[in-house]
Amino acid sequence: MIAALDEAVRTHGPFDTLVHGVGPIVVKRFARASLEDYREVIDGNLRSAVLAARATLPAMRESGFGRIVFFGMVGSSETRPFRGFTLYQAAKSGLVAFARCLAIEEAGNGITVNVVSPGAIRDKSIDRTGARAREARNPRGRAGSYEDVADAVRFLVAAERDFVTGSVIEVTGGLQTAQD
Repeated sequence: MIAALDEAVRTHGPFDTLVHGVGPIVVKRFARASLEDYREVIDGNLRSAVLAARATLPAMRESGFGRIVFFGMVGSSETRPFRGFTLYQAAKSGLVAFARCLAIEEAGNGITVNVVSPGAIRDKSIDRTGARAREARNPRGRAGSYEDVADAVRFLVAAERDFVTGSVIEVTGGLQTAQD
């Protein structure tokens, strides 16, 4: 993975924006989770974010500008527990801690680091119009869409957002807890 990231930066970079929206979700009670589940979720969510930041930050520092957005999950900024999310929550909460520390360290370099935490967006391909037509169990009462999440990301990566760093924006329709 490290070699692939370094190659992408050499071939297509330098990059001034990193949106890290990758990582597997493992929903299992801890008693049923394996060490392979642990490796998969930690490597896919936290380690990959660290490696992506390491690959892109040098050029951002050199140019004095950069925007980094990581994806968390509902409750990852307060480490709210949810049954069955033991490993995934640990990975995403660790990711938020990493992002917030990185935000402090890189602020003087003109680099912002933030987190977007999508709620229960069941259908990843539905647009906002389609989402508005579907009911959901959140205070807003409608399903979320990829466009709702993209709007938060676009807000955070804009050049004008140089004063917003270390923040977590939850895109949840007002949902405060995971649904069982």
